Amino acid sequence: KAHSDEEFGSDVSEVIATGQYSLAPQQPPSEVPTAISREVIDRVVASQLNMPEGFSVHPRLAPQLQRRAEMIQSDSIDWGMGEALAFGSLLTEGKTIRLAGQDSRRGTFGHRHAVIVDKETGWQYKPLKQCYEGNAKLSVYDSLLSEYAALGFEYGYSVIRPDALVMWEAQFGDFVNGAQTIIDEFITSGEQKWAQRSDVTLLLPHGYEGQGPDHSSARVERFLQLCAQDNITVAMPSTPASYFHLLRWQVYSPLIRPLIVFTPKSLLRAKYATSKTEDFTSGSFRSMLPDTSVDKNQVTTVLLCSGKVYYELVAEREKLGRTDVAIIRLERLYPLPQITLPPEIASFPNLREVRWVQEEPANQGAGSFMQINLPPVINHAVKLISRPASSSPAVGSHHRHEEEQALLVSQAFN
Repeated sequence: KAHSDEEFGSDVSEVIATGQYSLAPQQPPSEVPTAISREVIDRVVASQLNMPEGFSVHPRLAPQLQRRAEMIQSDSIDWGMGEALAFGSLLTEGKTIRLAGQDSRRGTFGHRHAVIVDKETGWQYKPLKQCYEGNAKLSVYDSLLSEYAALGFEYGYSVIRPDALVMWEAQFGDFVNGAQTIIDEFITSGEQKWAQRSDVTLLLPHGYEGQGPDHSSARVERFLQLCAQDNITVAMPSTPASYFHLLRWQVYSPLIRPLIVFTPKSLLRAKYATSKTEDFTSGSFRSMLPDTSVDKNQVTTVLLCSGKVYYELVAEREKLGRTDVAIIRLERLYPLPQITLPPEIASFPNLREVRWVQEEPANQGAGSFMQINLPPVINHAVKLISRPASSSPAVGSHHRHEEEQALLVSQAFN
């Protein structure tokens, strides 16, 4: 039996016989303490530097690991180190972490290095095992090239182990297409159909960098179309600290709910997308990040966005010298930040227009979802700024991509 008698609220055999599946409703998402101490940070950093005696780290990898210690001192923690802090801190708290994907041990973009291989002997070593406490366990696997089978297995594992952080990572978010059946039939609807809860986490690299139609989009629109009745959490964090708090929230939140994370590619090592050390030792996951750099009395236009395009919009605003535009990030796309976003929008006394800016074509991305669902929340119409509607997720020419991206960013301020 997949569930206890207490979860069903009656005898399991009777429930199965009558087909009356039900679970006690869960509370809406709430803030959960997810910060860690400086001592835990230092322990995770030490695990990245201290290898077993006789272990030979590849000379090209050793400097990357060394830089992780320097990030703490310089207050510029990148995405890979932010993730390592999330994993390592959970292990010090006795949690189980499982990650599978097509290149997850190294990380498709060489940012993770959860498993290091001795260049002389082939010895495979997990540095974060130095953070084990209690029954903690870290398992990282490079899975076979079958999204359907691999994600299906991880979904089943998460149902049995709701106490663990169970993740499946696509090599590129586009490849989740191969697991669409698992998403439609189980991840987004399993609780309503079978009273079967899962907290599986999907890591889907997403972002328009001119890499072509099959290496750009994790199909944000498909996941948002499946959102209803608080069935899943969909997030696109824009900083390492936001991602760190999100993963820890997934473990410590009383909610048992699948988490879809659209992770970056070009932001993995971008200096302008790093986080300070204090961002990890304080705070928690915030579904909305306000613009603290503007005079609210001067603002007439608010740009709402998620992910990489935020940094391009900020750069364009600085270039134009615009002081009448605020740029607000939605770190969580669903459920919408209904508590924090409305008062933030209402705080601009001279606001005339709210725009949703996205890199994806008009018929893709979060645009349609936001235009339908945001106006009742913020009491304001939402205009869409995007690429033109397209049957392909992206163009195949890098030069054409750059032209499109420049036009998109420019239109956001027109």
